[in-house]
Amino acid sequence: MEKKLPVVGISQGDINGIGYEVILKTLADPIIFDFCTPVIYGSAKVGAYHRKALNINNLGFNIIKDPGEAEPRKINVINCINEEVRVEIGKATTQSGEAAFLALDRATNDLVNKKIDVLVTAPIDKYTIQSDKFRFNGHTEFLQEKDNASESLMFLVSDFLRVGVVTGHVPLKDVASNITEEAILKKLRLMDKSLRIDFNIRRPRIAILGLNPHAGDNSLLGTEERDVIIPAMKKAEDEDLLVFGPFPSDGFFGSGAFKKFDAVLAMYHDQGLIPFKALTFDAGVNFTAGLSFVRTSPDHGTAFNIAGKGEASERSFREALILGCHIFKNRLFNEELSKNPLKHQELDTRFDKKDELPPEIEETQD
Repeated sequence: MEKKLPVVGISQGDINGIGYEVILKTLADPIIFDFCTPVIYGSAKVGAYHRKALNINNLGFNIIKDPGEAEPRKINVINCINEEVRVEIGKATTQSGEAAFLALDRATNDLVNKKIDVLVTAPIDKYTIQSDKFRFNGHTEFLQEKDNASESLMFLVSDFLRVGVVTGHVPLKDVASNITEEAILKKLRLMDKSLRIDFNIRRPRIAILGLNPHAGDNSLLGTEERDVIIPAMKKAEDEDLLVFGPFPSDGFFGSGAFKKFDAVLAMYHDQGLIPFKALTFDAGVNFTAGLSFVRTSPDHGTAFNIAGKGEASERSFREALILGCHIFKNRLFNEELSKNPLKHQELDTRFDKKDELPPEIEETQD
């Protein structure tokens, strides 16, 4: 009997950006239908507009009213915006912001109600989407509230690097005050659980970055490492988490030390995302860990400057879609495993003790 493929909802994002371009380019590859049954939340009319602008002629849309009607190996579309919406490629408009919200809201409601299995969000413009119904700094905060989750983790993922952040969309001037032992511990617990449940890593090794230059340089350049980060790490170790650091960010990424770990916890947004995007820009995925459902997105924005020109790479979006399917299946596997536990050997016991960490990594400095 053929296994049922996960139904992946795709929110259209900003209709004036590169969202439809990366969606259509991704779904133009027939191999995608071996991974999932896609459902675009947006507009067949807007999709057709972008299809024509991009000169993509071999794609048809199957218009449905509910995900339960979705057909395998077809590009299913749920119309959930005003069909008369005006498309102005390359411009951030109030109409495009409203259309992005309507698609996201409908898709998220279906995700919460388990009508779809995975949500992949195309990029939104964080300014134009703001309204009395959307007062969030981004997708992550909106989805966390929809899930009634007390905590979530912005987790940037590629095939060789995973980076999470303690403080996400927080102004830089407020970062230090938001770096607390409890905040670090919450993110470490979420990261460790996600690595085990979502990525099937049985004994995750997590590197932690310092907040200050040179990770404080023995408290000469700041005391957060001594007073907050290291105490949080000790508590994490007491909970049997494998954590290492704190490392200075520049030397850690510059030396390639990140390759020795399963994931990296950065203290703030740019500290983690700048090196991640520099190393993996067109292949990275933004995954929201810690939620009861699976949500991924490409690691780029609306790119209004190249919208409609056919220049956008679909690789990050494609990776987001495929990763979402893998995480969904991993969760099902681990859920089944917890219901029917079997004696099994740990799949990864490297660096099971702190003193087994290679000394050259422990001493990384610039």
